[in-house]
Amino acid sequence: MTLIKWIVRNLKTFVLAFALAVIVWISAVNTSDPTVTRDYPQAIKLEVIGLDPSLVVVGTLPEMVTVSMMAPISVWDSMTQTNGEVRAILDLSGLKAGKHALKIQPQVSFRPVQIVGLSVEKVSIDLEELGSVKLPVSVVLRGEPAIGYKTSTAQMEVREVTVSGPRSMIDKVSKAQVEIGIAGLRQDIQQELLVVVLDTNGRTLEDLNINPFKISVNQPIIQLGGYRDIAVKVNISGQQAGGYRVTNISVFPPVVTVYSQNPALIADMPGFVETEPFSLNGEAADINASIPLVLPNGVTIIGEQTVKVQVGISAIEGSLTLKGLPVEIIGVGNGLTALFSPNVVDLIITGPIPMLDSLKTGDIKVILDLTGLKVGKHTLDPMVQILINEIKVQTINPGTIEVTITPAGSQPTPLP
Repeated sequence: MTLIKWIVRNLKTFVLAFALAVIVWISAVNTSDPTVTRDYPQAIKLEVIGLDPSLVVVGTLPEMVTVSMMAPISVWDSMTQTNGEVRAILDLSGLKAGKHALKIQPQVSFRPVQIVGLSVEKVSIDLEELGSVKLPVSVVLRGEPAIGYKTSTAQMEVREVTVSGPRSMIDKVSKAQVEIGIAGLRQDIQQELLVVVLDTNGRTLEDLNINPFKISVNQPIIQLGGYRDIAVKVNISGQQAGGYRVTNISVFPPVVTVYSQNPALIADMPGFVETEPFSLNGEAADINASIPLVLPNGVTIIGEQTVKVQVGISAIEGSLTLKGLPVEIIGVGNGLTALFSPNVVDLIITGPIPMLDSLKTGDIKVILDLTGLKVGKHTLDPMVQILINEIKVQTINPGTIEVTITPAGSQPTPLP
């Protein structure tokens, strides 16, 4: 009994000692591995679980959630090096159709961790019964094919789609359709098109599941009798100016549609129709003109009665070698004199042959600019000035000239 009495008498001392020991231990741990509060560095994707298959969520839920936690630094280091250890869950298990307010449930697999807060803690959610309906798909054509053409029945790989979603939205569904643009077309068009669901007022309904949501559609375009598309050939006569060449001949439109009440006239035409004769007549520049077409009697053109013809004409390029052109110096400083060698150069120039032929002696200068140069020897690149812009310098021979600058009145050693 004496031992028991002693323990009872000293129980407060034991408890106090234990508490102090725990405090010392916690202090030691916090000193070496302090606890800090942070946001998890990555936003967490909200996971929705437990949804009854016969229900559907109406509206939008937050996609990502930021989680704030308190944990020792060592735990933070481990959490940030792994994925999937922190989750944000919205549990819809057992919920019926209607409006609900639910808390997001965070889950962390690490210990010790304390959840401090969420960027979104509670959400309002509206559940509706899932409805579905099967609809035929119609093809809506936008625009008209080219004149002389018509459309026939479109061909679709799938003619019916299943539309599912909230019952309140399904009740508004009126029709499903695809749209295809045919403006100005002369041949069949095949495209993969998105299916659109409309209400009774023709408004597009969003946020519905459409299966399949794309359909391949082939829209035939057929030419009417008495019409024919035919190529245009430009009838060129005459010659361009000497020293020039034709670089291109283009016509717009390159194909025209012709029509006759007698389909035999159309069938007997060759695969092209010519313009009226178009003479180059010594031209030395590009030509743009509107020219009529030559058609058999009883045949007419649909649309514009002329075509636009463009003829590109440019000078034939050539080259010319000029030998022994004198070099002129400019920019010699006051009180200085200059000797340079060589004092003539050879040039190879290129440009349109008519301009090369018309070149005069005074049209080209070779210049050596000594501006700012002081006494001494210098090696400079000569400059060539040509009054005709289309003529370019291909080669200067030699490409550099040596210059000796001396004070005026001195006797510089002549350059070789």
